[in-house]
Amino acid sequence: MKVNKRFDVITIGRSSVDLYGTQVGGRLEDMGSFQKYIGGSPTNIAAGCARLKLRSALITRVGDEPMGRFITEELTGEGVDTSFVKVDPERLTALVLLGIRNKDEFPLIFYRENCADMAICESDINDDFIKSSKSLVVTGTHLSNERTETAVLKSLDIARKNAVRTVFDIDYRPNLWGLSGHGDGENRFIKSSEVTKKIQQHLHYFDLIVGTEEEFHIAGGSTETIQSLKNVRKCTDAALVCKRGPLGATCFSGAVPENFREGESGRSFKIEVFNVLGAGDGFMAGLLKGWLNNEKWSKSLTYANACGALAVSRHGCAPSYPSLEELEFFLKNPIKRKALRKDNVLEQLHWSTNRKRVWSNLKVFAFDHRIQFEKIKGANEFKISEFKNLCLKAALTVSKRFANCGILCDGRFGEDVLSNVAGSGLWVGRPTEKPGMFPLEFESELGLDFGGLQEWPKNQVVKLLCFFSPDNEFIGNKEQENKIIQLFKAARRSRLEFLLEIIPIKKTNVSGNGSQTVSKAIQRCYDIGVYPDWWKLESSLSSENWKEITSAINQNDPNTRGVLLLGLGKSIEELEESFKIARKFNIIKGFAIGRTVFQDVAENWISECINDNDAINKMVQNYSRLCKAWNNINN
Repeated sequence: MKVNKRFDVITIGRSSVDLYGTQVGGRLEDMGSFQKYIGGSPTNIAAGCARLKLRSALITRVGDEPMGRFITEELTGEGVDTSFVKVDPERLTALVLLGIRNKDEFPLIFYRENCADMAICESDINDDFIKSSKSLVVTGTHLSNERTETAVLKSLDIARKNAVRTVFDIDYRPNLWGLSGHGDGENRFIKSSEVTKKIQQHLHYFDLIVGTEEEFHIAGGSTETIQSLKNVRKCTDAALVCKRGPLGATCFSGAVPENFREGESGRSFKIEVFNVLGAGDGFMAGLLKGWLNNEKWSKSLTYANACGALAVSRHGCAPSYPSLEELEFFLKNPIKRKALRKDNVLEQLHWSTNRKRVWSNLKVFAFDHRIQFEKIKGANEFKISEFKNLCLKAALTVSKRFANCGILCDGRFGEDVLSNVAGSGLWVGRPTEKPGMFPLEFESELGLDFGGLQEWPKNQVVKLLCFFSPDNEFIGNKEQENKIIQLFKAARRSRLEFLLEIIPIKKTNVSGNGSQTVSKAIQRCYDIGVYPDWWKLESSLSSENWKEITSAINQNDPNTRGVLLLGLGKSIEELEESFKIARKFNIIKGFAIGRTVFQDVAENWISECINDNDAINKMVQNYSRLCKAWNNINN
């Protein structure tokens, strides 16, 4: 009888924050900045599996501090269940510093002294949780410590008694077994009879064992790979998958023959190796995708090799792993560039199919205006800034009643708002353009090289407003297009989402050629290589307009976040009518409206006709009415 399982895979073990040097080609000593990612083999595998649409969960411990919360938030964003990621009140989350020196050297330092994940114990293992999965994956490091070993063995006992398939990733790091010093993190093999004995004691637990040649050397106690595999076979009937770098991987499901040619293999991929760190975890995710679906070894190993190839071509571990859509695309299409990270089509697919949070029915209060506030009689920098804080309070109040709320706020007058909104759960967008300029110019805070984007939190969306003439083939003109391209690329480098708002300079009737004005501008953006995560467009467009726009976007980027409607100061009644048309189109995901909510309130507050509470309450009323109108219209 088929048993429904809650999870496809549960992993147990290491969980860390990886700090990856962003400078490539030097020593760790020479690196001046780092990117922050989740790390640790079981954590990476869980994330990689989730990207491939496997239902994954993780058993580990993290510290009760920002790094621990970073891990749980990232895993949740990836779709990994964190019910049994325990917060340890006494220990810190593990850290790893890593770098890319060249294609052969990848220096790293483990900061794991009494770290949280090494405190996993028997009480962290729940019988029902283990039983709820099709498979359990454990890694070698947690056999190196008596307490964690006991926890791992308990989980394996539960799994074996309940027909949960078991997987061992040898994951041998000599210095994590105390065989070398802190500065030897890069070393992948030191011979040790004690480690070999410890590993071999537990090989009988597993249905599948995966490792590199060096890892099978330690498991088998021989530096001759075939002999080591034969030694492992004496301890277990598990399928043995040996990873051989650019040669691909080979599976031995029965007796180990005299050479690799007699084993089972899948397609291999000739690509440029950029970063091998974490590639094995991506490989494991691909292998599990096939293995858990009971595919032939040739197909499972092809999945694994492809995931490994994509991983070694990029910066970082977990962030480099493919989505299922990306994996399928990679397998169906020829490799155009061996440096996969430089294939724009592939990288766009990677970016757009691996975003963390899904936003639907997004309701944004936009108060990123600057000129409009400055024109109010009696306004000054201090008053404008104070009023924007009131806008945030109104947004937070409304967000308690309506889901998926957000704000658009500038850094010039809204610096405090952008700081205070952090951690609130609101969607946050931030403008980059100087208001009212054509061709566009950027706010000085960005810097001439857009280096200012590096200072933005990763949850903030880069917003750019552009005016364009419907009669011009360019988005504005060539100069403006180049600026759009530069900002888009800078946003991607900084791992920030990009929102593009385009408004025709001249109003046109929604008939004849005018009906295609916006859709043609959208197509032009894609033609010049700009793929916004979000579009922000006028709300008053007709059904014919939206059909054209939907077609233009879906043909070029079916994975777009979608369109947000702007208000242009229209009345609530007018916007409610435009919502009725817009909600018929799935491409439209919500609105980002401002003056309709705040304009009259701002004028009255700045002239001191109303107080703070009155201002907040009136904006709450206006904003809530728009939210309610949006939610009440059926698609």
